[in-house]
Amino acid sequence: MRSDRPLVTVIIPNYNGARFLPLTLKAVREQTYAPLEILMVDDHSTDDSVRIARSAGVPVIRTGANGGAAVARNTGARRANGEILFFVDSDVSLAPDAVATAVAILESDPGIGAACGIEDPDPLIRSSRVEDYRALQHHYWSVASEGEVSFLWSAMFAIRAAVFAETGPFNPRLRYTEEVDYGHRLGRRYRILITSAVHGRMGHDRELMTLLRKLFHRGRARVPLYAARRSLARGYETAARGWGAVSAALAVVTLPLVIPYGLAAAVVPALLFGVSLACDAGMYRFVLARRCPLFFLFFVAVHFLVNLVIVGGLAAGAAQWLLSGRFRALYETPAPAASRAGG
Repeated sequence: MRSDRPLVTVIIPNYNGARFLPLTLKAVREQTYAPLEILMVDDHSTDDSVRIARSAGVPVIRTGANGGAAVARNTGARRANGEILFFVDSDVSLAPDAVATAVAILESDPGIGAACGIEDPDPLIRSSRVEDYRALQHHYWSVASEGEVSFLWSAMFAIRAAVFAETGPFNPRLRYTEEVDYGHRLGRRYRILITSAVHGRMGHDRELMTLLRKLFHRGRARVPLYAARRSLARGYETAARGWGAVSAALAVVTLPLVIPYGLAAAVVPALLFGVSLACDAGMYRFVLARRCPLFFLFFVAVHFLVNLVIVGGLAAGAAQWLLSGRFRALYETPAPAASRAGG
């Protein structure tokens, strides 16, 4: 083992992650990299998370109240001793070389501010088809974005402690878009990379409504950020996917044309639905190559709903942006200064 290796602190923000936590902690403890410090920050969980972590010998820091992932990550960063911080969500089981690979990427170029990982196409624990959908969809969109991006894949990423302190902590006011905001701030001075060389299996929502609710609020909360900066995030949110979501929504809007104009008018929503599929054809080919035709039909149906929810979230965000000055200023208040002191 090299004695000159930088100490890495693995920070695990957690809220009610007992279902996945044993696998997450096991994977962290089995990393090939050393020296390694492990900290779990429990964001006021109501399940068995704290007992699970302590029984595994992992130090636990507890927040005073549930403040969200941004607060948990900031809390861990304040208590970390490492020169490099590796953040991993409590529903991610890292590949054994994930930390070592991320450190090597950071050491290869001081201009790289963060090295982000990509989750595997299979869920960490499979118990519903919704989990399979989300694992495949998110994996493909992430792999298709591989390279330089403009916001963090916050589920697993490495960043130098000095760069984190320079950039400032995650904005504690944000619960759905803290990684987008952080990427915009970090990207002003450093490059952000996402790579499949750093990877692991991720847990996903089992219930469709839970997933759709999260996606709705993520879309809604992005509006004031993009309105202020007049740009979408580079990489994940492509123009083609945006048009795919819009086409799906227009397919629903034009469907009632069948009532006054008869079945011939069904060609309009049908064409729009086809456009929606064509806008992300690579993803659909990827899924069809991996799974059976029956699941593929399920995937298409769920992604159609996801597109509608994304458009709905953006529309709700636009209305809120017009009506609420507080919402427009959501990203304007600077986050408090980072500190390395314990607390």
